[in-house]
Amino acid sequence: MQHIGFIGASGLMGHGIAKNLLARGFAVSLTVHHNREGVADLLAAGAVEVATPADLGQCDAVILCVTGTPQVEACVLGDTGVLARAKPGLVVIDTSTSEPESTQQLGAQCAQRGVTLVDAPLARSAPDAERGTLNTMVGATPEMFARIEPVLKAYCENIFHVGGPGTGHIIKLLNNFLAQAICTAAAEAFAVGAKAGADLRQLVKVVSAGGVNSGLFQAMAKTLDGDFTGMTFELDNARKDLRYYGHLAESVVVPAPVGQAVHQSLATASALGHGAKFVPALVTAQEQLTGARITPSV
Repeated sequence: MQHIGFIGASGLMGHGIAKNLLARGFAVSLTVHHNREGVADLLAAGAVEVATPADLGQCDAVILCVTGTPQVEACVLGDTGVLARAKPGLVVIDTSTSEPESTQQLGAQCAQRGVTLVDAPLARSAPDAERGTLNTMVGATPEMFARIEPVLKAYCENIFHVGGPGTGHIIKLLNNFLAQAICTAAAEAFAVGAKAGADLRQLVKVVSAGGVNSGLFQAMAKTLDGDFTGMTFELDNARKDLRYYGHLAESVVVPAPVGQAVHQSLATASALGHGAKFVPALVTAQEQLTGARITPSV
């Protein structure tokens, strides 16, 4: 695989992935959505612009780095979608966080055209994408995983083959549920502690020295100094992922009370106007809801 098509190169994660593919000698063709400035350096580095996703159908593989299921389906299906002019043997690599049920259905539609859909969602952050040190969890057959692994190595540090088609998105939703549970719990604990008169920095010290500690807790703790960039993941995207997690739990008939609570916490923060901010804005939402003073006064 030498010629890679790319959709979503102007996004926070997509830019770094495309940049690293170019740096490692892959030929890259890409679509440009509306943010031309976001891909100007990629085009200057040798990437080729095409008009529609269908124009990527003759590549060896097409990487999708978009928001979620509706965007993935729009990129693949329809008169201008990748499948419209896809050559047999094309591999579509979906790096988004999508609904597993849709992934299975879309994979079947691709197979009818001689195309293979692989789910390879991402973990870590936009700076990791720029450094080429992302994590990915791949749902594919062993043969297909071996075929695409050199491409994944261009932008990933840790590559996990987690099972057959569709399992990548299942593992990603479980991972993101756990992540957002930590973040929402931290924001709530800060609000309760502040209202109760506790020194939140002492809480951070105690947590940092014990088993409750995690990188995500530390990212949330940075808000005590007014730093909301410890986790560069948009809150509305996290809300979407928890909605997908709820759908997954419902589809296998497993009660998910914690997942629903986390989703509602994110939905509340979004309703308060923080959806386009990073996840640590959950702390600001708690301040609005409770009147607690957690972060430094502006």
